[in-house]
Amino acid sequence: MVMELRQLRYFVAVAEEANFTRAAAKLHVAQPGVSAQIRQLERELGQPLLDRSGRTVRLTEVGSAVLPYARAALDAAAGAREVVDEFTGLTRGHVAVGMVVYCSAFALTDLLADFHKKHPGVEIALSEDNSDRLIDALQAGQLDMAFAALAGAPPAGIQTQVVVDEPVVIAACHSDSLAARTTVTLEEIRERTLISLPKGTGLRASLDHACATAGFQPRIALEASDPQMLAQLAARGLGLAILPESLAKARSAELHAITVTRPELRGCLALAWRAAGPTSPAAGALISHAREALTQAITDRQGP
Repeated sequence: MVMELRQLRYFVAVAEEANFTRAAAKLHVAQPGVSAQIRQLERELGQPLLDRSGRTVRLTEVGSAVLPYARAALDAAAGAREVVDEFTGLTRGHVAVGMVVYCSAFALTDLLADFHKKHPGVEIALSEDNSDRLIDALQAGQLDMAFAALAGAPPAGIQTQVVVDEPVVIAACHSDSLAARTTVTLEEIRERTLISLPKGTGLRASLDHACATAGFQPRIALEASDPQMLAQLAARGLGLAILPESLAKARSAELHAITVTRPELRGCLALAWRAAGPTSPAAGALISHAREALTQAITDRQGP
């Protein structure tokens, strides 16, 4: 018995569309060709796979039993092609990457552009979200890797490589009473109005945990998903912004950065991926590329 992948592909398409015409359009082939190939497959198997008697095409009992094996054969063939492409330097496929809104601490666009030059056949889908949802999507297999802010150790099943780890500071406008200070404790700002990223972000988780340890809840008056917006609000005297130190100092003309002590607040942006390994050669290639780029960037910052 000679069974062709084309026959299985046509059979799966008709089963999913429940219609020969729609299946043919999906496959970009003529409808008679689809019908002929499936009839040939049925002759080789010795059983009808499709019930054509109604207005829609339905699977027979045998067809329902064969369908998962047909899909598995097609997936195996696609996997074999990806592996061959990986070894021949022709990596193809699709990679899903997630990132937090504020990801300028590392040149992500340069990283992706460099990878695209090496592997132009790989399609990259980039999405933004809060860190908690990025990690959930990573664990669920919806993302292949993510740049997420972490507060504490990564969850089980996730590996990380630090992109940047820096203090989180209080940013006040220059007319604020704290503008003359260089340090402040959490206890001293427990009654002050704060401006912060929303729950689900690593920076907010770090703040909430520190305040809970100190025995109070922070007074969050304004939230925004973009740290640049937090900086603008604080610069107009609407509250004290909780910001990464690098961002606060970059806007020193508008804001005064104050170090938080007892306890110190820190923010960590990390590259994250599943510990079980990538789902495709393309994803594995991008993760390896990103890790190498991160290592090189750290080496360059440290200097000779």
